[in-house]
Formats: sequence, structure tokens, C-alpha cells
Amino acid sequence: MDNDKTLFSSLKEVLDTFKLCLSENKEVYLEHYVAGWRGLVKFLNCLGSVFGFISKDAVNKIKILVTHMEGENGSQYVTVQSMVKYELDNELVDLTKRGIHPESGCRTLLRLHRALRWLELFLERLRTSNEDGKTSVMCSESYNESLAQHHPWMVRKAAGMAFCVLPGRPAFFEVMNVGPPEQVVAMLGEALPLISDVYQITEEFYAQHNMLDLP
Repeated sequence: MDNDKTLFSSLKEVLDTFKLCLSENKEVYLEHYVAGWRGLVKFLNCLGSVFGFISKDAVNKIKILVTHMEGENGSQYVTVQSMVKYELDNELVDLTKRGIHPESGCRTLLRLHRALRWLELFLERLRTSNEDGKTSVMCSESYNESLAQHHPWMVRKAAGMAFCVLPGRPAFFEVMNVGPPEQVVAMLGEALPLISDVYQITEEFYAQHNMLDLP
């Protein structure tokens, strides 16, 4: 964890990366999406082992996407949109059966996409709560509205127990390394709509192709 602390600069820089995700015609660049997630993993690791079940899975998913992006068909993995078209056209995505293409780019990105929604909801609750707000409640509510519906019972149970020991809101703001609380709130207010844009565009594109429930 200490190594991650030395590498993590501030959450603002991480969220700024998501500004670069969208092209002029609202396509999502995978390179910047992955870079943003690398930063989010470092941020989560700074908060301790509580978020390990999220960050470890994210690291694995990032590796899979990078393998695709740097592989012989890397030119097809420039944007989410080009990746989806390529994998669907070449039958690299199975819409019904688990495990046939477990490392397809589409399936891999969907897992990160769901986790991004959880983080967006959680950070928004942190932004709008008062100083005495319970982060355990905020995190649990955000999790239940997003990732929980995709996790088995044992994972949901473990997550709920982990959230109970979360530090208070000031500790989160300190780890973000942005400045005093009012600056953190302002930064989140500017950055979270960008995360939301990336999420919504991806969500709508996956929905168009009936891929929001990939096994």
C-alpha cells in the first residue's frame, strides 16, 4: 500500500484523465479509460484493504484490455465503439453462455463500467454529505445501487462487512490530496459530471447492442 501512496498524486489528476476519454463525436477512448482506472486503483489502495475486492479485480481487467490494445488487432481497440463493433462482427462476444469468451474486451470493460458507476455514486454522496455523514452508509447504498446486483451473495456479504469499518469523510478527503474540504467538494462537483458522461455514453452504447448483461 505504501508504494501506491507514493505513486498516487491526487484524485483530481485521476478524474481529469476522464476528460480525455471522449472524442469530439462522443466515442470513448480506451487508452484514457484504462489510464483513469489505473489511477482509481491507486486511490482505492490508499484507503486500505477494504476495497481490495474491487481494486484487485480492476487490475486484472485492465491487464486484459491492455493485452487487446497492444495485440495484433490493437487498431480495433482504440475506442469502446470500435471494440464492440470488431468483437461482435467477429463473434468474439457470446451474449448467452458464460465462459466461451471470458476475456473478450466487451465483457471485460463491462465489469469496469459497473464498478465505475459504484465509484461515481459513492463520490457524489461524499461530495454532498455533511462532515458527520457516515461513509459506511454512503458506500453501502452506492454499492447496493450498482455492483451488488452483479455479485454473488458471499461477495455482497463480505463487502457489507468491510464497509462498516470505513474511515470518516475527512479521512477520504485527506487521501484525495486536493486541499481543504471546500476544494475537494468543488473539484468533485466539476469532475463527476465527466465521469457520468463517460458512464452514460458507454451504458447507452452497450444497451443498443443488448450487452449490459453479458455473462
